[in-house]
Amino acid sequence: MTAAPPITKIAQGNLAHDLDLSLEELHSLLHLAADVKRAPATYSNGLSRKSIALLFEKPSLRTRITFELAIQQLGGIAILNNAPIGAREPLKDVARNLDRWVSGIVARTFTQKTVDDLARYARIPVINALSDIWHPCQILADMQTLQEHFGELKGLKLAFVGDGNNVAHSLMITCARLGIHFTLAYPPKYDASPEIIAKTRQIAAQTGATITLTHDPNEGVRGANAIYTDVWASMGEESEAAERREAFADYQVDDDLLSHADSSAIFMHCLPAKRGEEVTDSVMESPHSVVFDQAENRLHAQKALLLMLLS
Repeated sequence: MTAAPPITKIAQGNLAHDLDLSLEELHSLLHLAADVKRAPATYSNGLSRKSIALLFEKPSLRTRITFELAIQQLGGIAILNNAPIGAREPLKDVARNLDRWVSGIVARTFTQKTVDDLARYARIPVINALSDIWHPCQILADMQTLQEHFGELKGLKLAFVGDGNNVAHSLMITCARLGIHFTLAYPPKYDASPEIIAKTRQIAAQTGATITLTHDPNEGVRGANAIYTDVWASMGEESEAAERREAFADYQVDDDLLSHADSSAIFMHCLPAKRGEEVTDSVMESPHSVVFDQAENRLHAQKALLLMLLS
């Protein structure tokens, strides 16, 4: 078995949100993720004798299974707890119990504050596996997928069509850092966080990326190399589903919308998808769709992240 090459450590010690990775660490992680995918056996002992707690407040398919597999395939032990974090006892007590037992925490939560508080009180690495504000692990896999399909990332154009949600936040700020032109096409009242937009524009001014906000989905995807969408109502927003279906009716990614993008454009989705709502079945099943490449790369990108934090 080939020995694993030296692995860059993440200086921040956590991934509570996307900017916990420096730009150099982000590039290193994408390089490592590609190598992990190419030669998984090289890293099979990367987490030997380490245990990682998975704290999941929300149901999950991709996040749970890819993190469990990533930990196990790197030689570690994954311990899952499906329950509200801090309900039975103060969150700071949960964090300080866990850091006596395990090497790291992966948390999928309803609020970003839960992730931030875990990182504040635990002395071990904390990974944000999804919150209401950020979804950094998804976006690492997305960048790996874009790199596989296009090679060079700088100068690409990615259009996100739909809600200015956690996925849009992580996408826009990571695209700006990597020099990818980003457009958010969204219905009125469903824009992204003004603070995150402002931070993204500051970053883009340094990297040469452009950040465009529009209510016109056709214009938003024009010439795009990648079109990305997400469900119209996320977990916790079920009571708004009917209102959101009406507001987002003109923002469905269908064959007509796809035709406004570059002829070689790819279609992306973090999944699960509600086929017939935010995207048609024909687009999901088209040669443009890379949604299952993204899902696969959750495994490899998260392995790279775990190695950089814990190996």
